[in-house]
Amino acid sequence: MNQGWVYTDRITPTEANLSVLDFYSNRYRHSSRAEWRDRILSGQIRLNGDTVSPDDYLHAGHTLTYHRPPWQEPEVPLGFEVLYEDGDVVAIAKPAGLPVLPGGNFLAHTLLHQLRLRYPENPPIPVHRLGRGTSGVMVLGRSPLARSVLSRQLRDSTATAHNPQAAHPIRKTYRALIGASNLPAAFTLTTPIGKVDHPALGYVYAASPTGLPAYSEGIVIQRTTDSTLVEVTIRTGRPHQIRIHLATAGFPLLGDPLYGVGGIPLIVEPAADGTVPVPGDIGYHLHAYRLELPHPRTQEPLQIVCPAPPALQAPEPKF
Repeated sequence: MNQGWVYTDRITPTEANLSVLDFYSNRYRHSSRAEWRDRILSGQIRLNGDTVSPDDYLHAGHTLTYHRPPWQEPEVPLGFEVLYEDGDVVAIAKPAGLPVLPGGNFLAHTLLHQLRLRYPENPPIPVHRLGRGTSGVMVLGRSPLARSVLSRQLRDSTATAHNPQAAHPIRKTYRALIGASNLPAAFTLTTPIGKVDHPALGYVYAASPTGLPAYSEGIVIQRTTDSTLVEVTIRTGRPHQIRIHLATAGFPLLGDPLYGVGGIPLIVEPAADGTVPVPGDIGYHLHAYRLELPHPRTQEPLQIVCPAPPALQAPEPKF
């Protein structure tokens, strides 16, 4: 059991005049209206520090807190290997299945919490994220300078992705496994990515004509009768970019429970417990294989490689 958690929301002008029950059941659809009513009536929800009733109305500036009791978190792989480490930068091999940040049913079973346990004095901070089901290399900022420089470089790379003349100091290359495909040996994917409706979460990121620009360059490494191994380098850092882009091209990742052809969430019947696929579900094959960047302090080039799992290993060259 973990220690429980307090979730805080500050009411905006557009949310004013909603009831407490309407606010939670509209904003957080992972729980039913009846479940939110029970939490409010049991005193788990507080308004400006005081207990509240489901029908009380909200005003802009109000603060709501949900005091979630301790719960048993799902089992996940908690260990990780350090691939590179100095006073500014740490690079680790994140295992598939380990969430990076707290969310949903995960609080202590996250990379962020494990970093705090391993580095209690000055835990390094992730400057980018990998999906829960994605494995591979992640870079963390240990010093304030590193966190600032790396975050700025990632933002700049995304902002200038479509300008071939612009500098792209950070290169993130992934391995992914899709079904049999007719993808060309080299390909570029540029479908915009934005928010679309989701029945449990309110929204998820997916292919969207009104979304933000996204840019992926890929090559085919191996083809078999039932699969294609690809390597994809992303210039932008949109959520679930590779999963969405390959699905938009007609080739979702093998085992992806969420994204289907077209790069939008699959339409599936809810499970017996009412759950539907969400981005954090695992089962797909995606691995952050290589990260190239200038060291944030020295500007010397760094290349960090995390060996791929067996399903994503490239064939040995034949001579």
